[in-house]
Amino acid sequence: MPRDTLTADRIVRAAIELLDEEGLDGLNMRSLAKRLGSAATAVYWHIKTKDELVRLAGDAIWHEVELPDLDAIDWRTAATAHASGMHAMLTRHPWLVQAFGGHLLHGPGQARHDDLGLAIYEKAGFAPADADRAAGTVFTFVLGNALGPAAQVSLNRRLGRNGADAGQLMADAMTRATETAMRFPRLRERLGTTAAAEYAAAPDDTFAFGLRSILDGFEARLTADRGGRRE
Repeated sequence: MPRDTLTADRIVRAAIELLDEEGLDGLNMRSLAKRLGSAATAVYWHIKTKDELVRLAGDAIWHEVELPDLDAIDWRTAATAHASGMHAMLTRHPWLVQAFGGHLLHGPGQARHDDLGLAIYEKAGFAPADADRAAGTVFTFVLGNALGPAAQVSLNRRLGRNGADAGQLMADAMTRATETAMRFPRLRERLGTTAAAEYAAAPDDTFAFGLRSILDGFEARLTADRGGRRE
């Protein structure tokens, strides 16, 4: 059977798979070429640098985020779907969170997402400058909320590569963290409680709570602004 023709799109899709499995540290042209059944020189023919490859892979996964139809739903429902879709995408591809800190990321996939974010907050009633701020606030919140799980994936992978027992190291660290927390009254009260267990089991509840709180604040601000204009 003839080998599939190597294209930039095939390379990017394979890079996303490799990044999902190995993270940013595991991405190199030799490993990628092996996955593609090709030579590293053939990969370089299509994509010149690892930085460019990360940029293209990072932009491609933004297309996974389904954009809500602003003509069919209200702004708040759209904002919730928009932010939740981004959060789900970052959870599936934790390496993108880390890539923001070390790569220049841009492209039509992210621009498409960002443009709709501005449209959502303009539809809500914000002036263009405040729509920028609102969209930026939500983006920062979603990115920050995805940072913890992404860091955990990266840590587990690094510990595993060093030949260590990642589970035991994590258990030891949690024991020491618990001993430290016992010195502080509010942390001590929560240790071993149902609330603490529920948070560990379902951290998305925290994301939903935070997003609702931000949108509540936006709604209150818009209501106050409309009231001020009527006076």
